[in-house]
Amino acid sequence: MIDLTIVLFERIGLLLLAVFMLTQVPGFRSLLDRDMAIDTVIYLSVVFGIIGILGIHTGVLIQIETMVLESRITDVSTDEVLIGFSMVVVMIAGLLGGPYVGLGAGVITSFYLSSLGGEAWIANSLINPLAGLITGWTGQFFSEERVIAPEKALFIGMFPPVLHMGMLLIFISDQQTGVELVNTIGIPLVVTNAIALAIFTMMIRAALNETEREAAIETNRALSIAEKALPLLQDASLISNADKMATLLYNELDVAAIAVTNKERVLSHVGLGDDHHRQGGEPLKMRLSQKALNTGNIQVAYDRGDIQCRYDPCPLKTAIMIPVFRSGEIIGLINLYYRNSQQIRAVEIELAKGLGTIISNQISGGVEVERMKELLKEAEIRNLQAQINPHFLFNTFNLLHSLMRVNQEKARHILIQLSQYMRANLTIASKSLISLGTELEHVNAYVEIVTARFMDQLIVKKTIDQKLEDVRIPPATLQPLIENCIQHGLKDKQMRGTIELIIKREKDWVYIEVKDNGIGFSEDRINLLGTKPLEQTQGSGTALYNINERLKGIIGGGESCLHFRNLPDKGSSVSFKLPISKVDIPETATSKFVKN
Repeated sequence: MIDLTIVLFERIGLLLLAVFMLTQVPGFRSLLDRDMAIDTVIYLSVVFGIIGILGIHTGVLIQIETMVLESRITDVSTDEVLIGFSMVVVMIAGLLGGPYVGLGAGVITSFYLSSLGGEAWIANSLINPLAGLITGWTGQFFSEERVIAPEKALFIGMFPPVLHMGMLLIFISDQQTGVELVNTIGIPLVVTNAIALAIFTMMIRAALNETEREAAIETNRALSIAEKALPLLQDASLISNADKMATLLYNELDVAAIAVTNKERVLSHVGLGDDHHRQGGEPLKMRLSQKALNTGNIQVAYDRGDIQCRYDPCPLKTAIMIPVFRSGEIIGLINLYYRNSQQIRAVEIELAKGLGTIISNQISGGVEVERMKELLKEAEIRNLQAQINPHFLFNTFNLLHSLMRVNQEKARHILIQLSQYMRANLTIASKSLISLGTELEHVNAYVEIVTARFMDQLIVKKTIDQKLEDVRIPPATLQPLIENCIQHGLKDKQMRGTIELIIKREKDWVYIEVKDNGIGFSEDRINLLGTKPLEQTQGSGTALYNINERLKGIIGGGESCLHFRNLPDKGSSVSFKLPISKVDIPETATSKFVKN
């Protein structure tokens, strides 16, 4: 029994090595992530099935009459029993991939086992699909673990071999021979299969932990560099802070040297080779540097010839060239130098890509924020009617800064909406009336920005008769009403805050209503809204007053004034009407205006 156990451990070691090599296959990670489509299940079933066939041929043959071990496994005669390791592979498939992968791999190995024959071919053929199902279903109880713990795998791995022994007793024709066979191979087979399963899970956990630990270290390093680099890039200039940036990266990264360049020359070089890689003026000589500038892709120099240094004793042998962008345009490179090519691993290249993205986003973000600040300053000077809320702008800048790191397309979209919003504010002071369609563009830009900030907390519904877009309306009328709903009506609404804008025709009038499902107007203030500016401590009704005064002064009183009411269920409503007949009102019309 001891000799058989030793032989089984020797053979199973080769099989575990083959299965461990499988972990390097790209599709293997889908097993650990529990993210498998039907084609992935079929693919992994076939792969594990093939390895299971290999496991069959690493097993041993046992002569039933003499219980003598034989190493050859080409065909199995009727007086021999095949003890292979396909069941271990099938259990691994079930444990990692679930019952379907385990069943698929088991069916493939079963067909092959049945073709070999032997006294126990029925038992050997049936046990593999059952083993895959058993370990797959059992492993689902531990689905919260990415890779099951070795001690749990050891426990699970005992059941299929025990079931196998029972099936051998059933299907071997001579019961006495079956009992003797089970007594001989039972304990060694149970022990080796269970331990093999535990060893494999231990190998996978160790490999994953090391990989994830290394990735976590590099991610933390990248974030630390980004945080320290932020003050250097606030003025959106890499050139003016090249020395500081190179020194920062050299201190943070395990590299031989750091160089910062523009599109033509080296701006700073820190580390080895600074005696001949002159700072502040050396032209870019590397062919790969020009390629990185032209293509915008990271380039890697794996040997000294690619660096093209004419100084023979130069200690720098390899380098990674990282393009740096500003608003989509390449402005220079950050070069990471190493002593030899063995130091450039996949993790170094990924870290370089991450650094390039972070630094480029910070520079680009600084440019756009500065541009928006200048636009804001111009708007504040030119436009008292804009009613721009500084908190709204700063919140939008913070939103843009965050999105530029994680979702640049979304950031560009919000930036376009903000630009449109600001342009609309710039034109307000010069016009008394604009088309309803132009006003709605202003509203849509504002809504896009605020819904991006509040995500699922805010829903804005619009019911608009498109035939009314040419009707004239005082500018900045609808947007402040929606803003008022957000700031006051929905300020205590944590989820599903709803604002509805309704524009429809009622005979010779355009009926406009903005309502929300918020807290509503207080009864002691509802009659005062729109009649005079209210104190800031009471929630500021200045915007409503300004809108009401412009409607009265430009359109006329009566129906065109703001009407306030609380809704029966919950929330509030502000409505007014515009006369369709007054499309061509002179641009010289004036109105009272109170600065907010």
